[in-house]
Amino acid sequence: MALPTRVQRALAEFPFDGGQSDFESTLNRFFGRQAEGFAPYAVDVREDDDHLYVEAELPGYKKDQIDITLENSTLTISAERKTERKENGKGGELLLNERRHSRFLRSFTLPPTVDGSTVDAKLSDGLLTVTLNKRQESKPRKITVA
Repeated sequence: MALPTRVQRALAEFPFDGGQSDFESTLNRFFGRQAEGFAPYAVDVREDDDHLYVEAELPGYKKDQIDITLENSTLTISAERKTERKENGKGGELLLNERRHSRFLRSFTLPPTVDGSTVDAKLSDGLLTVTLNKRQESKPRKITVA
């Protein structure tokens, strides 16, 4: 099975110029720290005879914060989590704020062997698993010799 031919990665606090985010990402890797607002969550793609699986780490995200679309053989997973600001008098004064607005966006071009009509997605313990069925005609079959 060929891996997805195009993988687009975009992880940002707010939408802004892509060149700026690449520059900041490079600087932060050079200086050994993660950029604020970036969500460095990993994604694995694996397959078996019948399915293609896309597993994305999305810790702290809820189902209603995740959007999955499949259009023109492109699977896109996006998630956005906004910070709830507590006002004084409701939970006390904020002394440290490391949990911020974060956004996750990944796109994959799927191989033609995938049947886009049936897609299953589950979120469990911060792991999103998207299961895509393979087309019946693309599955390996045993041929007997006469």
